[in-house]
Amino acid sequence: MPKSAIANPSVLAFERKIDPSDAIFTSGNGDPIVLREKAVRGTISNRIKKQKDADPAKLDAAIESPNLQTVDVATLPVDGKGADTLVVTFTLRVIGNVGVPCACNEPTYRDRVQSVVADYIARDGFRTLGLRYAENIANARALWRNRLSAQDIETTVRLLKDGEAIKTWSFDSFSLRLNESGVSDNKDIIDLGTVIADALAGKSLALLEVVSKARMAPGLEVFPSQELIMDRTRNSKSRTLYAVETKSGAVAALHSQKVGNALRTVDTWYPDSDGMPIAAEMYGSVTTMSKAFRQPRLKRDFYNLLDGWMLKDKVPSEGDQHFVMACIIRGGVFGSAD
Repeated sequence: MPKSAIANPSVLAFERKIDPSDAIFTSGNGDPIVLREKAVRGTISNRIKKQKDADPAKLDAAIESPNLQTVDVATLPVDGKGADTLVVTFTLRVIGNVGVPCACNEPTYRDRVQSVVADYIARDGFRTLGLRYAENIANARALWRNRLSAQDIETTVRLLKDGEAIKTWSFDSFSLRLNESGVSDNKDIIDLGTVIADALAGKSLALLEVVSKARMAPGLEVFPSQELIMDRTRNSKSRTLYAVETKSGAVAALHSQKVGNALRTVDTWYPDSDGMPIAAEMYGSVTTMSKAFRQPRLKRDFYNLLDGWMLKDKVPSEGDQHFVMACIIRGGVFGSAD
């Protein structure tokens, strides 16, 4: 069919194919890490914006006024066996049918995208991306700030079937690098990557349990996700942390979205890349740097690459093909409607 006969759909959506749970925090002895409130008396420390506010008398008066705050905190136990260890646990579902839209109002476009993805699977089989996802599981990238506080980290991954582990891998996460991607020659990482790739290719369903044990020191603060409070009139706390309700009460946790962002940190093909992986996002957005590495003006963002590939038969470079597939695996709503 001529590419001119293919219209860009106004309704287009893909389901997420790598789907993590929230990551639950416990201590080394199995006890849940719960949130506590702490009331603190802070001092004035913000940058002075106006020169008149730098007047010593005004500054002294401001300092005399207490900066009272209530914050959530989460810490390891102060004593007992396993008190020095943070255990972070999440599960992961990897499913196939990549490239099959869950919603699409243009049948010709649906056929085209499925054909393109099928050709990609025939050539690569998701081996490239599977290895990179496996690296991020093995190196415990999902621990985020907690990873920086650890002396060593052991990550165990179990492949589950009918509730039982049919395969297990163990990794020394602290020995694995975060600033590179797709270069591992570790046999276990390659094996795990193959399991993920086969699931994405539709050969099987992969259900994984991931447990990372980070050894720190008793009583240290740990860092679950921080909640975004839209209505401050209903919440007076300066910092609200995320917790999951369990039979044992509210347990500190990381958002599944934060875990997913860590796992899809596979993009080293962005313009002017120095080899440091960033998360596969439509515009290469890195919020901590307030920067988008795949600006639309460069024609290397997801939408330009997708439209060129599907509508104009303009095949992206090999690296950008992997990037487009990673974004489709990520899922989302990509239609052209206003």
